[in-house]
Amino acid sequence: MDRYIKVLFFTLVFLFFTGLPLRADIYKFIDSNGVLHFTNIPISSGYQLYIKDKPGISIDSYSDDMFDHYISEASRLYGIDFFLIKALIKVESDFNPKAVSRKGAKGLMQIMPFNFEHLSIRDPFNPKENIMGGAKYLKRLLLQYKGRLPLALAAYNAGPKAVDKYKRIPPYRETENYVKKVMKYYNVLKTDTRGL
Repeated sequence: MDRYIKVLFFTLVFLFFTGLPLRADIYKFIDSNGVLHFTNIPISSGYQLYIKDKPGISIDSYSDDMFDHYISEASRLYGIDFFLIKALIKVESDFNPKAVSRKGAKGLMQIMPFNFEHLSIRDPFNPKENIMGGAKYLKRLLLQYKGRLPLALAAYNAGPKAVDKYKRIPPYRETENYVKKVMKYYNVLKTDTRGL
């Protein structure tokens, strides 16, 4: 009986510590060319805190690897970081391939129906089609905004017209929060040592 209690105790301790959330503050830096950089490890005093990590976000809550083979394929095809696509899927649909937003966006990357045809999407609930279409769209936005990721993400959320109108992340709370969330998950996924 004594041995049973010890095993139970160590099992509970193990489960507690392995379930602790991974944390990462995000810092930003604008270089002399005006390029915005993000990191979780500032390497100079020029970096400023961009997002203060809040407890309670566990990497396990979005470490779903069910669609990683499609994400890898899209990453290679469009030259977009695997973890960026994965972070965007986490924020858009939380890995639910049947997700539908109030505005009618569908699937893992929440594609609007008017975009289906030019993104070669016949079935928005097909994970491969949705991921490939969403990555294709994200690549267009990255090219349009010359690699400035926050602007491309803002355009993915609010549309390019809104970004072009303000020439920055539009002052919409939803879009500002969206960009921060994607950047946060992106940085956490990139720095996770458990090999996601």
